[in-house]
Amino acid sequence: MATYEVALLLLVDASGAVLLQHRDENVAASPNQWSLPGGHVEPGESLEEAARRELLEETGLTADELHLLWSGPRPYEAGFPHTVTVHVFSGTTRARQKDVVLGEGQAIVFVPRDEVFGRELAVSSALVLSLHLKST
Repeated sequence: MATYEVALLLLVDASGAVLLQHRDENVAASPNQWSLPGGHVEPGESLEEAARRELLEETGLTADELHLLWSGPRPYEAGFPHTVTVHVFSGTTRARQKDVVLGEGQAIVFVPRDEVFGRELAVSSALVLSLHLKST
């Protein structure tokens, strides 16, 4: 079984909306679901560097100061053959929707907090968003 680490970013804009990516149908993990931006941690890269790189690659955005929000195993999902440690950073941005560049996935949008759970969320994102949005 393959094992690896991923870094995700829970990015919030000035209105409190959360940046979510609508994943492609062809990805191995959580196809056609909504997820926090992020991806694999590359060799020699810190977790924060990975989160910032993935955000830039996927959205064209940068984040203000980041804080490690949560680390843990990716929740179980039937048919997903990997062991993954997920590291989620939280950050803010002054960017707006018009600043987002779609670098990966079907869409990347700032979703108002009260609409986040109306979307089909990837398992890791659902866990972290539930913890974050209920605590703030």
